Amino acid sequence: MDRKICVIEDELKLCDEIVYFLNTNGFEAFAAKPEEYNAKALLQGGYSMLLLDISLPGTDGLFLCREIRKESDIPIIIITSNNREITELMAMNCGADDFVSKPFNPQILLARMEAVLKRVYKNSEADNKFYLDGFMFDPGKGMIQKEEKRTELTKNEVRILLTLTKKRGEIVSRDEIIENLWENHLFVDDNTLTVNMTRLKNKLEEIGIKDRIITKRGMGYQLL
Repeated sequence: MDRKICVIEDELKLCDEIVYFLNTNGFEAFAAKPEEYNAKALLQGGYSMLLLDISLPGTDGLFLCREIRKESDIPIIIITSNNREITELMAMNCGADDFVSKPFNPQILLARMEAVLKRVYKNSEADNKFYLDGFMFDPGKGMIQKEEKRTELTKNEVRILLTLTKKRGEIVSRDEIIENLWENHLFVDDNTLTVNMTRLKNKLEEIGIKDRIITKRGMGYQLL
């Protein structure tokens, strides 16, 4: 799942604060320009979520939400200073996935975003296949294949490799991998992670995929 977010907010200071906060919390956030306050421009951006203010110059956020919904199921969270229940109801009727009132705690916004992203993309993630320089990883089938050779993975091994794949090239800490496994209700502690990581590396080597998961001592693991 990509974490590319577009913030459609005309209060420049608030918009900059949201973008900065998201960029320092694992997202790739961008601020929409006024000329992009339309469904066509926003959908061309390849975003995984929109944070949409209701009061926008030249248009209405609820109208914009309805127009986007005609073309896409992209997650939309409405952000507004109008916290009346009728406004929230209207937002949901327009197809919004969630509603956050200003002023808001940034951590609350973050939690709402994570919940919506998991809910919307949880099914599509397992359907994705990843092609990684000579081999194919299919999380849905729990399988890795290189040419005619293939190997089956356990649930733990799938989640570990999926975590590394989504952050390919980056060093992923052991704590982050363990936390991700816990969130998916898979029992794992530090020792269990070591055992699963060793088995995963061995399975990769058995089908000719060598030295692709690198151990960074004291830091974590990296998928090359």
